[in-house]
Amino acid sequence: MSVPKKRKTSSSTKQQRSHHSLKKQTLGSCPKCGQAVRPHIACSFCGTYKGKAVLKVENKVKNKK
Repeated sequence: MSVPKKRKTSSSTKQQRSHHSLKKQTLGSCPKCGQAVRPHIACSFCGTYKGKAVLKVENKVKNKK
């Protein structure tokens, strides 16, 4: 196995790791139901994308006991 000729400096290591951070997700609102939706993705609550129904969504009913 090869061995590095020079030790990597701490600043060089930190610069390389700066691209590993996670980015915050951008959210918009669905024009039909108003729920938070990621851009360019169909709404999982009402099943619409760009004003057209593209998903079949069943109504979720919670049983309260």
